[in-house]
Amino acid sequence: MTAGSLSVVVPVLNEESCIDEFLERVSRVLASRTPAWEIVVVDDGSVDRTVSYVERWIQREPRIQLVRQPHRGKGAAIHRGMLAARGDWRLMADADLSVAPEDWSVFFDTAIGSHAPDVIIGSREAPGSRRIGESLWRHLIGRAFNTVVQLVAVPGINDTQCGFKMLRAEAARALMPHVTIEGFAFDVELLFLARLVGFEIREVGVVWVCRRDSRVRLAAGGAAFAGVGAIWLGHLRGAL
Repeated sequence: MTAGSLSVVVPVLNEESCIDEFLERVSRVLASRTPAWEIVVVDDGSVDRTVSYVERWIQREPRIQLVRQPHRGKGAAIHRGMLAARGDWRLMADADLSVAPEDWSVFFDTAIGSHAPDVIIGSREAPGSRRIGESLWRHLIGRAFNTVVQLVAVPGINDTQCGFKMLRAEAARALMPHVTIEGFAFDVELLFLARLVGFEIREVGVVWVCRRDSRVRLAAGGAAFAGVGAIWLGHLRGAL
């Protein structure tokens, strides 16, 4: 990416073990791609030293900003951060860097040119993708969840839950005020709404490393969404 400004939005909850590495690596990569960048850290009620670590970074790097909220969930944090961001493109990223910032060129390159889509989503199923360190059980649960999602919400999108997605500013401003899910599966609602209003969505393959300490509980989230997803989305379709 050589033109336009770029924001990276990262939701955090008790990430003292990785936030320093995130800010160091991401700021270095962004500086090598564009002169106009920022990192928006949205703290979702951390009780460890995450906030103090971020505040220390802000003292030496003004392009990092901190938004704080009581604990509400990842979806709510992304909502706050995407609307607080100022970039022409806004990339949501996970603090554990399961997709390394050195590999984010797949997003940046896709955003260049007149044929760039409105929403670019990192996919562990698209051509060129790789999964590293993922257990068979987690993979099977994830694919079962995606099957439900495709049936009731966004057919044709093979990976809604990878935490790395990039939106044009116009798409972020149009969609985020209407995202109601504050926790797990907010991605599904976001993509459903994007397709509903006609934004172009494109999946790009990413190299994804499964972190052993991941907080994503696919079994619980998938079971909950499978039970209520069809009813909720049917209501949403009727309301719109």
